[in-house]
Amino acid sequence: MKKTRYGLLMMVLAAAVLFALPGCQKKQIAADAAGAQSGGAAGMGGAAAGRKGIGEQDLGAGAGRSGAAGSSIGAPERSAFENEDIFFGYDSSAITAEAQEVLRRKAAFLKANPAIRITIEGHCDERGTNEYNLALGEARAKSAKAFLVDLGISANRIATISYGEERPLVEGRTEEAFAKNRRAHFVIER
Repeated sequence: MKKTRYGLLMMVLAAAVLFALPGCQKKQIAADAAGAQSGGAAGMGGAAAGRKGIGEQDLGAGAGRSGAAGSSIGAPERSAFENEDIFFGYDSSAITAEAQEVLRRKAAFLKANPAIRITIEGHCDERGTNEYNLALGEARAKSAKAFLVDLGISANRIATISYGEERPLVEGRTEEAFAKNRRAHFVIER
């Protein structure tokens, strides 16, 4: 009798696992012409449930707004800094050669303005699950932060947050739109 119950319980558990696996799979996506390089990050936990973005620190009410705090720089300098994003390959958080040049300019600006703190926002295209895109956006933001830190910018001046696919720069389902949405955006907090 115990063997029958145990066998039945094992069959129910196996069926539950088999039904749960397809729900955990990443959405099917078309292969990118540039190729795929893995760059996902772990540690999502329950943060994706709120769909507000994840980051390494709470940014408060000013997060994501360019006028969040006053600073001694002018509007043209702020605009030039904030309006130059870096872009990533499909399914990647690797910093490209073009992105390295942009980050070097941003590091020079930050060295010239030591009181400024920034937030790096990680963004993705709409392909992939919400949870995966939040993790990939986080990896992109942290990759950009690490590069700036390697260039001599203090890590405590840089916050990161991921918005995954939630804030696309360009609407559309073309490869051009996808490429423009795979980015890290920079916001001056003060």
